[in-house]
Amino acid sequence: MTQDGFVVSDGTAFYGRTFEEYCELFDLAVHDLVDRRILDCPGGPGSFTAVAARVGTDAVAVDPEYGPPVATLEETCSSAVDDVVDQLQAKTDLFDWSFYGDVATRERYARAAATRFLADYARQPDRYVDAALPALPFDDGAFDLVCSANLLFLYDDRFGIGFHRDAALELARVASEELRIAGLQSLDAERSEYVDPVMATLREAGCTVESREVEYRFQPGPTEVLVVTDVDSVV
Repeated sequence: MTQDGFVVSDGTAFYGRTFEEYCELFDLAVHDLVDRRILDCPGGPGSFTAVAARVGTDAVAVDPEYGPPVATLEETCSSAVDDVVDQLQAKTDLFDWSFYGDVATRERYARAAATRFLADYARQPDRYVDAALPALPFDDGAFDLVCSANLLFLYDDRFGIGFHRDAALELARVASEELRIAGLQSLDAERSEYVDPVMATLREAGCTVESREVEYRFQPGPTEVLVVTDVDSVV
């Protein structure tokens, strides 16, 4: 099975996107981020946190892969990008290229994200927290905005509904204003069967949940982001 072209075995894929891709994926603009405290969970080797910090955001990323030295993560990132390029070249017809145009451009995005991530990881290690859902080491409402992409719903063949509900509530718990969850499709490119139950769980907790269409295209399937507000009701 693949996720964004990366082979996935028993775990989840450690890959990254650029700041620009994140804005498209989550339907965000720079003015939505300035002067806000933001959590990216899971962050992977993406450049969102590094760039967000440069535009006036207090950004933090969480991922269970954080912790090893830069050289180790550099090897992991390089190997992952090599793998994705090989796979995308062999399976170009399985993806929507309206955003990237071609495999070479997708590769440039991935390498740029990894390079920016690694530089910031070396300079500002406190921004990158080794932790994992469904239990995060943050206080209630610690972040104004929480973003989570391609973990919930994507891996619904290995994380059950209990994990999805607990993880969604945990993401909402650490948000004070808003939670956005992107990537509503599972690995088979269909809308995950857990989307509606998770939305119901969040609403039962007092949240307002909206499904919003986004412009970003790559994987087949749903092109929506869940926008969750009234998150201060979750404790």
